[in-house]
Amino acid sequence: MAVYGKEYGFGAHDFPISGVFEVEPKSCPGFIYRCSIPIGHVTKSPSEFREFIETVASEYHGDTYHLISKNCNHFTDDISQRLTGKRIPGWVNRLAKLGALCSCLLPESLQVTTVKQLPEYHNCDEDGTASESSSNAQVPLEFSDDAEQDQHLLSPPASSEVAFVKELTR
Repeated sequence: MAVYGKEYGFGAHDFPISGVFEVEPKSCPGFIYRCSIPIGHVTKSPSEFREFIETVASEYHGDTYHLISKNCNHFTDDISQRLTGKRIPGWVNRLAKLGALCSCLLPESLQVTTVKQLPEYHNCDEDGTASESSSNAQVPLEFSDDAEQDQHLLSPPASSEVAFVKELTR
């Protein structure tokens, strides 16, 4: 999901802290970008959006990631609904929906609730985005999809940086 010049995602790690991260759009390490799907517009200012995403990050801890029931597409659908009132296209997470319906047929490795790997942490900018503005202009929200087979494949840059979004503490 891309907003204000950053792409946001949700991934797994072993710790009870946020699994929400930000990267440069179309350059998430380990994934190949294929296309973007416009979803709607965000009316929050950059600082309001940053506070929103930090708050939501507390609901998406890395140790709660599950390939079938709480994956990156579930995260994007939730954020899209909250910001625009629109869902991501149904076909995007179809495989996870099928997995949930047929969970008894899945291998045990897919029934485990977490992915066992250590994350590589990077510092998160305290000020959010580099181009803060106080206007309430509408900003496009896009979903990056890798299912369109007719799109040109773009390789991610070798030095892509990932920053985990810090949770707001209240």
